[in-house]
Amino acid sequence: MSLGSLIRSRREELDVTQEIVAAQVGISKPYLSNIETGKAKNPPSDGVLRSLERAMNFRPGQLLRIAHEEKTPTDVRARYEELLAEVNRLRGTLRDLCHGDRQLDESWEEPDEALPVEQVGQLPGGVVVPVINRVNAGYPHHFTDLGYPAGIADEYIRCPDVHDPQAFAARVVGDSMQPDYHQNDIVVFSPALEPQSGDDCFVRLGEDQGTTFKRVYMDDKQTLRLQPLNPAHPAQRYPREQITGLWPALFRVQRLRKS
Repeated sequence: MSLGSLIRSRREELDVTQEIVAAQVGISKPYLSNIETGKAKNPPSDGVLRSLERAMNFRPGQLLRIAHEEKTPTDVRARYEELLAEVNRLRGTLRDLCHGDRQLDESWEEPDEALPVEQVGQLPGGVVVPVINRVNAGYPHHFTDLGYPAGIADEYIRCPDVHDPQAFAARVVGDSMQPDYHQNDIVVFSPALEPQSGDDCFVRLGEDQGTTFKRVYMDDKQTLRLQPLNPAHPAQRYPREQITGLWPALFRVQRLRKS
């Protein structure tokens, strides 16, 4: 999501007008409109970005980082993200050395689709996103992130136009989300996005009931309907308090044929 799209999305989420935000920040409404649509000839200064962060409840520095990334040449940004992925990999190795070898969850399978971190630099420009095991497109299953800290994984993929530092990817297992998603597709999810009814989401259920990948409908204030796309699978309904994580899908990475 671009800087302007993120600002517009947050403003609409807060249900405030451009006039109100512009007055709080000390800029004109037309300039704010140009920022939101990406048409501003002069990009917002750091001072304006900090004011927008305060006025719209962003994390301090969040808009600054995105704006600075958008100004960075693609080749420089790609090299930086390649090195950052390698640093995260080394941190994971150091953690294992300090705490002993991790025990692999028995549901884990050796990946065969995503690129290992040493090949990340060969991908075109984009943001490095960790691939955390698999998500079941069927009944909820106890797939885990293998005990890694946030942002660290055995594999990474590069994904364009992602500005959520907590974004992660998972590989699809099962056929309940066909025809849109197939076995071994890799789907990128964003915890920073507010889920909307009809979004395809990574769903974490409470009380150790596992995770699943479904299209989520908010039919009422008390329950969520987890709807498979494959008509052979029935929908399931859960009380909202039973859902401990709901993260919308951003991108799908699909292999079209074997090399």
